[in-house]
Amino acid sequence: MIRVRFLRSFDESLSPIAPKERKKAQASVERLLDYFDGGPKPMGLGLRKLQGNFWEVRAGLDRRVLFMLEGDLATFVLAGDHDEIRRRLRSR
Repeated sequence: MIRVRFLRSFDESLSPIAPKERKKAQASVERLLDYFDGGPKPMGLGLRKLQGNFWEVRAGLDRRVLFMLEGDLATFVLAGDHDEIRRRLRSR
């Protein structure tokens, strides 16, 4: 069983985007958590290791969800486009 934490930055990154895009991001998170709980790997999830403990999943054509995976804890950091993800990783 994986523990989940959502940072304030994740919630704040969802608020300015359109409701349809927000639902896609939330659905990607749900599909990922189902996979972590032993479900089959979803097609088109786009799960990719970035650097260190950082990973991303696809939440649309130009939107990604950035999260950290540390042991049994998944911490969701940001939902953004490719450039926003890169900026966040550089600022760490």
